[in-house]
Amino acid sequence: MTENVLLQLAAVLEQRKKAHADTSYVANLYHKGLDTILKKVAEEAAETIIAAKNGDSQQIIYETADLWFHSLVLLAHQGLGPTDILTELQRRFGLSGLEEKAARGENNE
Repeated sequence: MTENVLLQLAAVLEQRKKAHADTSYVANLYHKGLDTILKKVAEEAAETIIAAKNGDSQQIIYETADLWFHSLVLLAHQGLGPTDILTELQRRFGLSGLEEKAARGENNE
């Protein structure tokens, strides 16, 4: 049941692309454009980090949900969705993180 929530949310986010900016929060984000969406993702990432540093499990869950939500808005804005990310995670499954980074030519920090 909960696995489908990403796909359900992605469908709603697609619908909001067609909505007027004054009818929904997400439609307003889309109307304001990429920079506004990116600022929201950054804000939610910072709030997630603070919640983790504070060690409050409920706040970590709440802020991570906000981060995931705004990341899904970003994906939809870019013509992508959760299936694209899940496919990439599936591709990486079973790979060593070090091997995966080496394949991309990244430093192992």
